[in-house]
Amino acid sequence: MPPRSRLIVIAALLACGAIGAAAAAAETTGKIDTLEQMWTRLRQCWQLPTLPPGHPGMQITALFSFTRSGEILGRPQITFETPNAAEADSIAYRTAVMETLQRCSPMPFTEGMGDAIAGRPLRLRFDDRRNVPKPIERRAWLTTKIL
Repeated sequence: MPPRSRLIVIAALLACGAIGAAAAAAETTGKIDTLEQMWTRLRQCWQLPTLPPGHPGMQITALFSFTRSGEILGRPQITFETPNAAEADSIAYRTAVMETLQRCSPMPFTEGMGDAIAGRPLRLRFDDRRNVPKPIERRAWLTTKIL
């Protein structure tokens, strides 16, 4: 291997080790360093609204952004709700979404994650369809024929 190629390989290995070390440090300090960790933290903050028994639940999507320090930037917006949802259900779910964002902020981002995510629009979809029967899957197109 030529000397220049060796330097590139060594630099790449050192960079991978530095990234791995930074991720390990973030894990031990409780800081959020990846999108996956951020979504996991948001799911942990979600609490279902109380609904009467047999209620089907609904879907709702929120659009929001974080600052570098992990605070909510501006005012989150609801961009989707289950069509024809009752007004009381809509209010209960909107309240649950806003409480989720309040519980999770400020998000403890690492410096790199804060820089990467600051101001970027994020969509978070909550799907709480509790008592909706699942559709029967049709497998007609998967039928095999033996020739």
